[in-house]
Amino acid sequence: MRIRLLLLLCLLTRAWGLKAGAQPVPQGFRFERPRARTGRLPYLSQRNLLVVPVHLNGTGPYNFLLDTGVGTSLITDPALEAVLGRPRGACYVVRGAGEGPGTRAWAIDSVQVKLPGVVAPAGRFLLFAEAGFDLTAYVGMPVHGILGHDFFASFVVSQCPEREELVLYAPARYRPPRRRGWVQLPLDLEGQRPYLTLPVQLSDSLRLPLRLLLDTGAGHALSLETAADRRIQVPDRHLRTPLGYGLSGPVHGCLGRVPELLVGPYPLPQVLTSFPDDAPVHVRTAEERHGSLGAELLKHFDAVIDYPHNRLLLRPGRLFRQPFEHDMAGVELLATGPDLRRYLITRVEAGSPAEAAGLCPGDELVAVDLRLAHTFSLTQLSTLLHAADGRRLLLIVRRGEGEGELLTMQLRLRRQI
Repeated sequence: MRIRLLLLLCLLTRAWGLKAGAQPVPQGFRFERPRARTGRLPYLSQRNLLVVPVHLNGTGPYNFLLDTGVGTSLITDPALEAVLGRPRGACYVVRGAGEGPGTRAWAIDSVQVKLPGVVAPAGRFLLFAEAGFDLTAYVGMPVHGILGHDFFASFVVSQCPEREELVLYAPARYRPPRRRGWVQLPLDLEGQRPYLTLPVQLSDSLRLPLRLLLDTGAGHALSLETAADRRIQVPDRHLRTPLGYGLSGPVHGCLGRVPELLVGPYPLPQVLTSFPDDAPVHVRTAEERHGSLGAELLKHFDAVIDYPHNRLLLRPGRLFRQPFEHDMAGVELLATGPDLRRYLITRVEAGSPAEAAGLCPGDELVAVDLRLAHTFSLTQLSTLLHAADGRRLLLIVRRGEGEGELLTMQLRLRRQI
């Protein structure tokens, strides 16, 4: 079953701009205790995305994503304007990937921002004017905004995936780890976004150094833009599919694999790679880049994101040898209901295992292997449906309005790419 957050944020949260005039300058974060050198910030990992609790002007908590791919931080829920009590500033048009127009947003100044152990006394945001852009159904929990460059520029940020915790360090006192296995990669900060250059094996005979956006807000592993270099081609074996939904609407393209991506001394084979269509992605990209490196790849490493010293530190983590897999069912699920624990099938791919099993758009997932669907999170369902080529799952779905008709189906997962 295809659960399509895969590129959610890589394709959707780029604040490009805008009305004539300077882009808002982000305000910094600091530790709540004046002499603190380190702090610990818990997070939830939802579909590879980092979600943290945030208070704004004493209200909350609200759920925000941490996204290195975003410059100015965003409040994506227009309803928060009423609780912020701040006057609107200049109006901007936020444009990202997708086939539609941009989204209007207001600059909001002097917002008091508080996370566990961390504050920004006078944060600046872009507040979306319309409610059309909503990540909630895709992430499986309410999402109210995105923290970008201003957060990452304030600390050295070390991610501990096993504990779902970030360790934050005061940049002036930080010392990089000296234990074996760590590799240091240079980060190029341009336009409030981090880039790194890595060798990518595109075919048996072609390896290129590619400039990639480091994007913790992207659910994919690797995304390459064919318009950036004519030598970047969609592989012969690929899957034509919708890739996600961007700030400017849907994004379509292909999924394939590159033979190898080299991260320092560490080779990663058969990396699942997105190839978005040229027009809605590359044309809207102001930076010179070949693509982006997303959270699906970063989770294979222990990572230290160090904006203040322009570097990324990596060490193979416990998931380093885990293969890169795409959804093996062929459906798109959305979370609905008051607690976001009802799961509706919104799309079934032609020729997919889901179609062969008899699933249809509009079906509600009731149970998986005799376990009620509402006991799963959307992240758990996504993991289950990427699990193993050939695995059989017993599904119960509800079809039709009201109580509907309960149907039992057997779904056999199949590696599609």
